[in-house]
Amino acid sequence: MHFKTALIFVILLSLSACKVNHLTGKKTFNVIGNDFLISSSLKQYNTFLNENKVVSHTDAGKNLRAVGKKIADAAQQYYAFKGYPDYLKDFQWEYNLVEDEAVNAWCMPGGKIVFYTGILPVAANESGIAAIMGHEIAHALADHGGQRMTLALAQQGGGILTQRLVQNQPEKRKNAILMAYGVGSTLGMVMPFSRKHESEADKIGLELMAIAGYDVNEAPKLWERMKANASGTRTPAFLSTHPSEDRRVQNLKSWIPDALAIAKQVNPQFSGM
Repeated sequence: MHFKTALIFVILLSLSACKVNHLTGKKTFNVIGNDFLISSSLKQYNTFLNENKVVSHTDAGKNLRAVGKKIADAAQQYYAFKGYPDYLKDFQWEYNLVEDEAVNAWCMPGGKIVFYTGILPVAANESGIAAIMGHEIAHALADHGGQRMTLALAQQGGGILTQRLVQNQPEKRKNAILMAYGVGSTLGMVMPFSRKHESEADKIGLELMAIAGYDVNEAPKLWERMKANASGTRTPAFLSTHPSEDRRVQNLKSWIPDALAIAKQVNPQFSGM
């Protein structure tokens, strides 16, 4: 990418990258369309399943799919309540349990979800699975994948511009400036952006849990178990792409009343927990 092209790209990106998140009502930094994300995710998802052992005809696999469907139905109810009943029409929900000791789960754009068997003991119960499911689905609903790709493009364009601006500087000074840009943009933009996404997914996921009728009090308990399960030296919060477990527990507890109130609005028959 040449200097002028990079400059035009960054300017256009900055001007056109604002979309509105229909669940939060907030503007987001995103130029990547759902059509592209869903299409590419489907290919990646199928490749992943072909390369890993899927656990399907077991109670755990069946339970995972049942929980996933309830959370997805809650998402549909939530969007309908917000006035966007057709927003999820292109989502092709799929929930698969994969044999892997990693404590992990994820959801691709378009509703393609994987849980690793290693996370089930930490989930501990159906509401714990729902807490994880809600969080992962929330990432897809909030277009976090598109936002991360947009930020990566912006960071790349900024790096090209910086490199061009310092090309006539002495080598030592040029390297120092480029390193400062790389570190500064990562610590100042990428990591805070990611931590914001994690907190946003926690909040939306809690709301989906409530709408689906699960015990929202299980969400902070899940992260207490995550903390107990973690091992090794902890990364300082400002150097991490995720909030600390303690912060997540505190946030989730504070959001429970609002999540229950939203569930009551979305579903007047909701009785609360």
